[in-house]
Amino acid sequence: MIASPFLTADVLIAYSAYFVGTASPGPSNLAIMSLAMSAGRRSALTFALGVVSGSFFWALLASLGLSAMLATYSECLVAIKVAGGLYLLWLGFKSARSAFRTEPLRAGTARQDEPLERLYLRGLLLHLTNPKAILVWLSIVSLAMSPAGGTSHTAPVVLGCMCIGVSVFSGYAVLFSTASARRVYVAIRRWLDGSLALMFGIAGIKMLTSKS
Repeated sequence: MIASPFLTADVLIAYSAYFVGTASPGPSNLAIMSLAMSAGRRSALTFALGVVSGSFFWALLASLGLSAMLATYSECLVAIKVAGGLYLLWLGFKSARSAFRTEPLRAGTARQDEPLERLYLRGLLLHLTNPKAILVWLSIVSLAMSPAGGTSHTAPVVLGCMCIGVSVFSGYAVLFSTASARRVYVAIRRWLDGSLALMFGIAGIKMLTSKS
């Protein structure tokens, strides 16, 4: 009996590592949560689709040998870190500006004024400028390598991890767009936006000042 390539020990370890990294709080997840509570499910799912698209882009490059390219052109990673850090600082500024707004929100009213195309591009840009996403995919693909150095498990790992990513990101969008989550958001909006501003700001500065 031949074991499924999706259920080997190396592949399951890769799945577990990717799930932990994807489900843990980070800029993408927190942005999806906030958007789901403030603008509704459709907007959050569109943003999540952009995040997933960016993740798939890095997965594809990692499976095609991105590590060798980064070793040769290390300035590419530096440029990505700078762009990512600046983008996170911009997100922090937007969250801080929202935190200082004093107009009240109603629990039944969704803020859906931003075009879906722009939301998709925001999600895509957030993940394309995240060096952590690149390094995570490089480590995931390395876990998929066979002991002999082959890449026979790369396709199952990439496909499985993408399914996990879609489930996690869309799950956050659906869960935090419920009526109860919206009521919580109305009550804590300014505190949440302030926390997001702080988190994005710290992450952006850390990314810009990191030497690794």
